[in-house]
Amino acid sequence: MVNRRVFLLGSAAAAAVSAQDSRQSVGTGMIGVGNRGSYLLQAALAQPSAKILALCDIKPDRLDKAATAAARDNPATYSDWHRIIERKDVDAVFIATPPDLHSEMAVAALRAGKNVYCEKPIGVTPAQVRAVVEAAKNSNKVFVPGQQLRSMKEYIEGVRKIREGIIGDVIMIKAQRHATADLPHDGTSGDWYFDVNRSGGYLIEQSVHNLDLCNWVIGAHPLRATGFGGILFYKNDPPGRTIFDCGTLSYDYPGGVMMSFTQNVFHPRGLPNGNQYIYVYGTKGAVNLMGTPTMYALADNSQPIVLGEKAQPDDPHAHIAAFYNAIVNGGSLPADITIGATAALTAILGHQAMTRQQVVDWQSMGVEL
Repeated sequence: MVNRRVFLLGSAAAAAVSAQDSRQSVGTGMIGVGNRGSYLLQAALAQPSAKILALCDIKPDRLDKAATAAARDNPATYSDWHRIIERKDVDAVFIATPPDLHSEMAVAALRAGKNVYCEKPIGVTPAQVRAVVEAAKNSNKVFVPGQQLRSMKEYIEGVRKIREGIIGDVIMIKAQRHATADLPHDGTSGDWYFDVNRSGGYLIEQSVHNLDLCNWVIGAHPLRATGFGGILFYKNDPPGRTIFDCGTLSYDYPGGVMMSFTQNVFHPRGLPNGNQYIYVYGTKGAVNLMGTPTMYALADNSQPIVLGEKAQPDDPHAHIAAFYNAIVNGGSLPADITIGATAALTAILGHQAMTRQQVVDWQSMGVEL
């Protein structure tokens, strides 16, 4: 169960990004500087307390590009991630590698006394998630998972109002994450993404964001899941592909709350209603949560009510700013190890259900949160 404390952690994101004390320099190492890692590097460079001391990647072109971007701090470059963990002057480590490596690297960094920002998912198997949970709970350092929807103002406000009862009791969610095409087969991640043992597939690697938002608004994790997945469009494309290109899932939550979730990568761009949505149904109405959260009452003559419109644009780096603020000032976190683990396990539960084509219970994963 995601309790009130965990909800407040997510809700604190708006306040967490207070002014960082620029007098304290946080030595920072980046493990993985590909597409996502490059974004995290830019976000870190924008933080007044961050000093980029070390970069790591196994691809020289990525490493050169990142070193140029961080030339202000003249970082050292490595191809072996252990070198960053070993450095005594590195206080904070970002992990943005293929998902199957997240757990091992996060555990090593935490055990070495580093503050850790780990991209989602924190693991692709229950055992990997369990290892990170244990390491984080045995550490007094900051751990932030890359569940950045928790730092977006409109979701913080929308979820708060739903949890306060604006649509009554939440009873059902209908959600989907569809894409207009497969991930590029010859792209920078094509060498690992289509191996389910490395990426976990679309549900674990990408839909973990959507599932986390659903958990957040319900205030709990699912008790069990069942569903089906398959490769219906991109058959053996790329050759040797082992990740699904579509799936349908049913999740059962405490109190009888139900969720229906679908994913695919062949959703035409012009198809009405968009490729991603989360509809939250309650006893007094429903909320279209993604985008600008908007409530629709059950009364036929009522007008929609915007719940989470932003007075000001989001700080695109709010999640990373909160990470540094927690290190420097002890500020609140938008997401902690419990949130990261719950999100990953929700996706893993769904993947296991699709793979086995049977009902899978949460407890069977064997991870204590």
